[in-house]
Amino acid sequence: MRYAVLGTGIVGRTLAGRLSGLGHEVVVGTRDPATTLARTGAGPMGTPPYAAWQAGHPGIRLAAFAEAARDGEVLVNATAGQVSIAALTGADAGHLDGKLLIDVANPLDFSRGFPPGLDPVDRDSLGELIQRTFPGLRVVKTLNTMNCAVMVDPGRVAGEHHVFLSGDDADAKKSVRELLNSFGWAESAVLDLGGIETARGVEMVLPLWLRLMGTLGHTDFNFHLQGAEGSGSWGGH
Repeated sequence: MRYAVLGTGIVGRTLAGRLSGLGHEVVVGTRDPATTLARTGAGPMGTPPYAAWQAGHPGIRLAAFAEAARDGEVLVNATAGQVSIAALTGADAGHLDGKLLIDVANPLDFSRGFPPGLDPVDRDSLGELIQRTFPGLRVVKTLNTMNCAVMVDPGRVAGEHHVFLSGDDADAKKSVRELLNSFGWAESAVLDLGGIETARGVEMVLPLWLRLMGTLGHTDFNFHLQGAEGSGSWGGH
C-alpha cells in the first residue's frame, strides 16, 4: 500500500517509520520540502531537524503536500490541527476524492498559552470539519488519544487498553481497523464509536490527556474501558 503521511513532526515521523517498517511505500508531505530540509535547529519540543531523521530513513520520500496526496492511496493527517485544513487545501482537492484519510490530529489552540484549548470543540470537531470541507474524502478519526509511540506500539502500555474509531464510511473504518491490527492493536482493543460526529468526544479527551501527562511525568499510558467490547459500534454508522 502507498501511504502519504502529511506532517513532518514527531507524530508524522513515527507513523511514517512504522508504516515503512511494515513494508508499505511511504511519502511524507510538507508545505515546502526545501525549507523543511534546510532547518538545522530542534523543533519546539526538542525534535531533531527533519533532515537528520530523513538520513536514517532513506526509503521514505519527502514531497510537497500536493505531490504526496497525489501519490498516496491512503492519506494520514498528522499535521498540527490548526493548520490541517490549509495543508489539505494545499494537497489539491483533485488528489483527495475517494481516498481514505486517517485523521490522528487534534485541534490544539495555543493562543492563550499552555495548556492549550481546543478549536473547534464541543459542537464540532476537526474530524467533522475535514469531512465537511473535503466531502470526497472518507475520513476516519483514530489514534488521537495517545502518544505517537503508543499509536504504533501498543505494547508500551501494560495490560488492556483501547483505541477509538469515528467515521461515516464502514469500508474505510474496516481498512483502518486492519491497519491498527498490523500495528499490534488487538481486535478487542478497537472500539468503533460510530459516525464522524463522535470525533468530538475523542478530541475532547486531549485536555485530560495533557493533565495526566503532567501528573504522571511520562507519556506511556492510555485509556482502558472496563467492560468494553471491540466488535460492535456505539453509533448509527
